[in-house]
Amino acid sequence: MSATATGAATIIACPHCHKKNRVRPVAEGTPRCASCHQPLPWLVEADAASFEAETTSSVPVLVDFWAAWCGPCKMMAPVLEQVARERAGRLKVVKVDVDRAQSLAARYGAQSIPLLVLMRDGKELARMTGALPAARLNAWLNGQLTLAGGDSAQQAS
Repeated sequence: MSATATGAATIIACPHCHKKNRVRPVAEGTPRCASCHQPLPWLVEADAASFEAETTSSVPVLVDFWAAWCGPCKMMAPVLEQVARERAGRLKVVKVDVDRAQSLAARYGAQSIPLLVLMRDGKELARMTGALPAARLNAWLNGQLTLAGGDSAQQAS
């Protein structure tokens, strides 16, 4: 999956038709490919200025607090991309570089990374520290979303 940030929008390449799509932070709905209309994997980067807009979503949001120098964080990158693809239209993944967004890292108590914070409706549901394989991440997400009142995101794992 390819995603690059351009101002307030992220360019996401569709995994189905490979068309590039400009996706802006939206509180309602989920992004779909402008060409083939398939749900797009929603993986974006955020900083202190864009965090609120990026984490306000109609679907659950998984925030990844990471750093470029962190080995386990690098191991989690492809896992998070896979989860974003599998849960396209049902989960948004927001990546926060703790070195560039130190105020956010402090606000969320990110003392060990990678730190994953699951949010829904702008509120923290759960958190997990450390790298883990996609199957374990999906199991954790399913459990947390079920505890939070059920969710269709459970269907992909």
